[in-house]
Amino acid sequence: MALTTRRRALTTIGAALAGAVALPATQALAGEQKHRPRPLWRAHAHNDYEHPRPLFDALDHRFGSVEADIFLVGDQLLIGHTVDDLDPSRTLESLYLDPLARIVRANHGSVYRGWRRPVQLLIDIKTEGSSTYLELDRHLQRYKHLFTTYAHGRVFPGPVTAVISGDRAARTPMEAQTVRRAFYDGRLTDLGSSAPASFISLISDNWTLNFTWQGVGAFPEAERQKLRGIVDAAHARGQQVRFWATPDVAGPARDALWGELLAAGVDYLNTDDLAGLETFLDARR
Repeated sequence: MALTTRRRALTTIGAALAGAVALPATQALAGEQKHRPRPLWRAHAHNDYEHPRPLFDALDHRFGSVEADIFLVGDQLLIGHTVDDLDPSRTLESLYLDPLARIVRANHGSVYRGWRRPVQLLIDIKTEGSSTYLELDRHLQRYKHLFTTYAHGRVFPGPVTAVISGDRAARTPMEAQTVRRAFYDGRLTDLGSSAPASFISLISDNWTLNFTWQGVGAFPEAERQKLRGIVDAAHARGQQVRFWATPDVAGPARDALWGELLAAGVDYLNTDDLAGLETFLDARR
């Protein structure tokens, strides 16, 4: 739909450019991060990998969360929105895990120098969830000290918190682990369930399936109260909240809806327009 978040196509040339500029961007982050404004923790880069410089564009705009879709192909985790997008050179490691590890090393233990709060990496599984997660877990284990870790009932914060979304079959192997380097992205049906925040750290859902308001006219009071009730219930359990399929065309409707999300305490605002959300949040400091 025209008003909902839309993906941007990446060309082969764009992918090559992303690889070419990654190292200088990492060096810039290491040297200049402390002079930049504070991170925008509530900004979520939806389909982040479709930007010309995956991860780095979002970090340049100070985003606190990025989203990557993965497909399991053999033992590789390839990045793309559909099978037709896949390129063997565009892996979860090359676009996200390796750059994040370099940035954290350069910034002495954090993604944003001087800020110990973790950046969220939302990993959306597009292939069968159980097998893909088990392979993903093997990949995450290679990055010691990078990820927030659950171990035997305790959570140990790290520079990056991985949250697993997408195919729901990932839940079964995740729940069976006594040690894991990722958390589960629940749905509104999980709100108030017995699953703790140490497993379901995030509650995400489709805005259009739960609310009629698209930012035009007054926000119906019943829907405002529903939204605030969702956020309050999640926060009471230590969980965060995100909605996808929110309006993402620049203009008054998007600003009005973003304003209501902020007022209600929604933790992540979803967008493909990095500069637009950065400007919006900076104006409402």
